[in-house]
Amino acid sequence: MAVLLDSAATRAPSVPSGAPATPAGAVTRRAVSGSVHSWDLSSGLDGPGTRFVTFLSGCPLTCLYCHNPDTMRMRSGTRTSADDMVAEADKYTTFIRAAGGGATISGGEPLLQPVFAGELLHRYKHELGLHTALDTSGFLGTRATDALLRDADLVLLDIKSWDRATYREVTGRPLEPTLDFARRLAALGKEVHVRFVLVPGLTDDPANIDGVAAFAASLGNVSRVDVLPFHKLGEAKWRALGKPFTLHDTPPPTPGQVAAAREVFASRGLHAV
Repeated sequence: MAVLLDSAATRAPSVPSGAPATPAGAVTRRAVSGSVHSWDLSSGLDGPGTRFVTFLSGCPLTCLYCHNPDTMRMRSGTRTSADDMVAEADKYTTFIRAAGGGATISGGEPLLQPVFAGELLHRYKHELGLHTALDTSGFLGTRATDALLRDADLVLLDIKSWDRATYREVTGRPLEPTLDFARRLAALGKEVHVRFVLVPGLTDDPANIDGVAAFAASLGNVSRVDVLPFHKLGEAKWRALGKPFTLHDTPPPTPGQVAAAREVFASRGLHAV
């Protein structure tokens, strides 16, 4: 499968020393474009407050419960410049700041386009003065430069299972790259929200949940855990793409099951919601 790589011109020179120490004074710009699926304003699970969320196209994982399977292929997106995305986000900055929000780069998997994702994070943070978040599975964590991570105030890290066989069944990929990335974020002192999807009969084994919880608690930089109930809202998209939705007969977890999973994380000293 052909992979569409994000492109960039040489980064513009930094602002000379003595320039005002403001977010705008620190901004640099590159002529970068990437494959964008869509953007949205959201509140809830994309980081604190109301967020301008940019969904990039392309993902190396094939999660069975993906609710946006149309983002898996990079060529399904629209080629878009960083300038255009920043201009779009700028329309909402007053509202976003008033709502205590920021900007999130999501997907798909944004680290499949690390140059483009990094440029957006940099400019959302320094040019628009917004709190920034990177939403990632961590599988491509080695593609995230230290500079990219410095421009992410928060990382939303999906840890989809602790059991290695289950993780591969869910995603089609191995778990270790995600764990390595999580350890790197901890070493950098980067704030992390762990996200865990609770799927009955797949990820809901108490030992599996506790494995994720123990690992997250060991890192020291996880400020929140989102236990996300499995749902089938993306099933119609799978059908439209001519792909089987293999979890069609899987029920969503009950409120009691969700509460029990949160309690496992809480027992490890984590703030679970």
